[in-house]
Amino acid sequence: MRKLTFGMNVTLDGYIAAPGDDLGWSGGEGPDSSSSDELFQWWSDRVGATGLALYGRKLWEAMSPHWPTADQQPGATPAEIEFARRWRDMPKVVFSSTIDKVDWNTRLVTGDAVAEITRLKAEDGGPMDIGGATLAGAAMRAGLIDEYVLVTRPVLVGGGTPFFPALDTWVNLNLVETRIFPGGVGLTRYETRR
Repeated sequence: MRKLTFGMNVTLDGYIAAPGDDLGWSGGEGPDSSSSDELFQWWSDRVGATGLALYGRKLWEAMSPHWPTADQQPGATPAEIEFARRWRDMPKVVFSSTIDKVDWNTRLVTGDAVAEITRLKAEDGGPMDIGGATLAGAAMRAGLIDEYVLVTRPVLVGGGTPFFPALDTWVNLNLVETRIFPGGVGLTRYETRR
């Protein structure tokens, strides 16, 4: 059975996007373009270790215009080149009923996301990451997420898209890692207690 992890940049007040889907607080295009090289490398290594990435439409639309060709852009750093290559090579599934085409080692699913995620978890293979508030929220409510990774930025935005949706039942967690990156960015990892 595959492990499913939900990890994203999050504000100190718990949002993955400010009002209007504004991600300016997170540093721009990439997983971490405004903070430390160390944190950017952590995100890149995470992508390199992911067996399958599950994306909601909005996150796909944020990542797919930039990363497929980021390694070919003038001034691309070695870390950006490595991340772009890893991102392109990583198998991906996009869940959406409104888009009709995906590229870069990606498959589109238009049907029941929870049923498909349940099926994918039951397969053999490497760990899976899930991203996007709506998609991850559905997986959370279905009890499918095994680990939560919060990369907390020291900023308050006062509203927007929450990392955690409203839940019907409690989810008990065990803390498995904490780490502080330059700039006061905190990493916390929690495993679901089953």
